[in-house]
Amino acid sequence: QVQLVERGGGLVQAGGSLRLSCAAPGSIFDINTTGWYRQAPGKQRELVATITTAGSTNYADSAKGRFTISRDNAKNTVYLQMNSLKPEDTAVYYCKIVAGLRAYWGQGTQVTVSS
Repeated sequence: QVQLVERGGGLVQAGGSLRLSCAAPGSIFDINTTGWYRQAPGKQRELVATITTAGSTNYADSAKGRFTISRDNAKNTVYLQMNSLKPEDTAVYYCKIVAGLRAYWGQGTQVTVSS
C-alpha cells in the first residue's frame, strides 16, 4: 500500500525552528501539487502551504514570512521549514501529494510549540 513518510515533528520553544519532510515512494510519479496542512485542537484541518512541480508556492496568511515550502523532485520529497514558531502553530501537520487523479496523505506529525 502506498505510504508517505513524514519526519521532523517535535517539541520546540516559541521562536524556535523545525524542518518537516515528507517522502513519497518511487512508485508514485508524475507528482503535481504537494502541500502541508495542519489540524489544531478544536479546529478543522487547514492549508498551510503548497508548491507545484514548477515551484509556484502558496501560503496561508499565518505562515507567510515564517514558513518556507520546497521540494526535491528527484527524491519525491517535500519540505516545510518553520521559523519563528508560535504557540498558535501547535498542531498535527499532514503532508499531501497529488499525482494524476489521486491524492495521498501522510499519517501526520505532531508539532508542539511552548510559550
